[in-house]
Amino acid sequence: MLPVLQIGPLALQTPGLALLLGLWLGLTLAEKNAYRRGIHPDVLYNLVFLALIAAAIGARLLYVLRYPGAFIASPVSLISLNPGLLDPLGAAVAGGLAALAFIQRKKLPGWPLLDALTPLLSVVMLALGFSHLASGVAFGAPTNLPWAIDLWGASRHPSQVYEILAAALILAWVWPSRSRWQNATPGVVFLIFLAGSAAARLFLEAWRGDSLILFAGLRSAQIAAWLALAGSLWALHKLRLHPTAVENHLTAQ
Repeated sequence: MLPVLQIGPLALQTPGLALLLGLWLGLTLAEKNAYRRGIHPDVLYNLVFLALIAAAIGARLLYVLRYPGAFIASPVSLISLNPGLLDPLGAAVAGGLAALAFIQRKKLPGWPLLDALTPLLSVVMLALGFSHLASGVAFGAPTNLPWAIDLWGASRHPSQVYEILAAALILAWVWPSRSRWQNATPGVVFLIFLAGSAAARLFLEAWRGDSLILFAGLRSAQIAAWLALAGSLWALHKLRLHPTAVENHLTAQ
């Protein structure tokens, strides 16, 4: 863990720094990808700004609902800048709904826009893994495996490292310059990213030690991942059969 990076008198929060760096790199890559998809970068920036605000609010609200006692004891934590107090599921849901509302309101070409955003989303997922590793959150379950790490008083699965490796593989697969994506049907790249991320989450949750378990051993993140995987595979199937119909449905009022 490296929660704080000390540079002379300056102390930087490493988890937040990792996310900011990922956002910058992802936006740079997405901007170049936007031109290939016929999307103006200004539209991309406006969408990202709106989604980030919604994601931050949703992530904090869901974290408060999961751990209300911590905020009752310290109400000022509600406005804390600590990324460890943000719930990724809340961020994904709130940010995704805000982005969808923006697409519908502006009547934007939904699938090309989502394809243009895929590099940004992929890089941010990678940066999120580094942020978790730096802060020690999203920690793994106890284990005696040789590659276990000592964290929070126990030898644990390096779940943050698993997360980084999975995100890196997905980023490599959907990299915009790959020739396989040049003539792909609009929406395919984004849906493959979504399906891959959901499948990775289902796999990675097995080694998490801090997940919210709802019932019968099912974790909240796994249920959300199952829904995302099923939805993305269904949309891929429909998109390949009727690409125009699915696009019209996405941008319908």
